[in-house]
Amino acid sequence: MLNAEDVTFGGSGLDRAAHHREDPAMLAQLRAAGKAIVFWRGKPLFDYETKTLMRIPTDHEILSESVSDPIFIGIEEDGTAIFAFDISPWRDPMLDDAALAQFLDPSQNRYPGFPETQVFTELRGIMAKLTPRDAELAATGRGIFEWHRIHGFCAKCGEKSAIAMAGWQRDCPACGAHHFPRTDPVVIVLATKGNSVLMGRSHGWPDGMYSLLAGFMEPGETMEAAARREVFEESGIRLGKIQYLSSQPWPFPASLMIGCAGEAENAEITIDPKEIEDARWFTREEVFAATHGDNPDLKPARKGSIAHFLIHNWLLDTLD
Repeated sequence: MLNAEDVTFGGSGLDRAAHHREDPAMLAQLRAAGKAIVFWRGKPLFDYETKTLMRIPTDHEILSESVSDPIFIGIEEDGTAIFAFDISPWRDPMLDDAALAQFLDPSQNRYPGFPETQVFTELRGIMAKLTPRDAELAATGRGIFEWHRIHGFCAKCGEKSAIAMAGWQRDCPACGAHHFPRTDPVVIVLATKGNSVLMGRSHGWPDGMYSLLAGFMEPGETMEAAARREVFEESGIRLGKIQYLSSQPWPFPASLMIGCAGEAENAEITIDPKEIEDARWFTREEVFAATHGDNPDLKPARKGSIAHFLIHNWLLDTLD
């Protein structure tokens, strides 16, 4: 696809300046003149008025809520270094615990003293509003903080590990093992047959929500083999030739979505009820109607997701 990197989180050419990660003196210099992006429980600080990811001075008082070292994200074109801070220990007195249990957390959390438009908000709810640069910064920060949150102990000996390399590594003080941020590859498949596309829904999804079939790649498996296996396991549909289309970093919590396409060799669907709740063939006309809110049986894919990106390009016949 000529527009393969236009997908949200697809990359903005940020200079990650990895050679600075092991230079404490340089990092201190960059931090003093740099800017901070801030996360709270995985939510980035976002300004709804300007539709931008907030960048604040690295000595701002809100950052005193952080109890861990910041992550050095990279350097922007004007030379400004970006550091990500996590202030999750802060307790929002207005926290709505019920909202956290919903499929998509709709709540917004405002730090005392900040304007009403500047809030911590669910990244999936704003991802389509972000510029490519803001999207890359937000996805990177959220993804690496989530990795630190769930990988605090050495996988080799069990000892508590420590943050190193400006946040891009964890070191074990007991056995000396080094651990690095992980990314789990996931195939997401635009499976078609003639004028129709195959979509399924997981248990617990909102009514009318369907998406392209997807699943994690397994050790020793190619992308093509994973695409065929996942589609067949979930729907009973066999695919022939597999074509790579695009990819998307997906920090929920740490995936790389690998978008590909395949032509179905059969049409009869047999779902695995342990994997999905339902799967259906939808015609172009049905999917097009859904994008305009005119299909009561199908909701459009969320803007910003690679599923939306692939389906949109399929409708426009711009996959090649």
